[in-house]
Amino acid sequence: MTEGGERGGVETLSREKTSLKEPRLFSVILLNDDYTTMDFVVAILESIFHKSPAEAVHIMLAVHNHGRGKCGVYPKQIAEAKIDMVHKRARQEGFPLRCALEEA
Repeated sequence: MTEGGERGGVETLSREKTSLKEPRLFSVILLNDDYTTMDFVVAILESIFHKSPAEAVHIMLAVHNHGRGKCGVYPKQIAEAKIDMVHKRARQEGFPLRCALEEA
């Protein structure tokens, strides 16, 4: 016998279905200017965006010839962080290199 009104039994728990949405993705676009050297752009692409030397040269030539080049596609916070890193490093080296953020 149980005292104090305790009852044995099974308790049923209901589970709520949660659906996770994939984060929106954004493209980081490198913009051309007349002062930043091609070597510096390649170095940025290799170090910040982890591009191979061949990929970095290909993107740098797109920036040079077409005025812009896509560096990568990332969730918004990562894209913003990479843009900030590019701008800080460019300023440290005395270049006006700029990036833009576009929804992918």
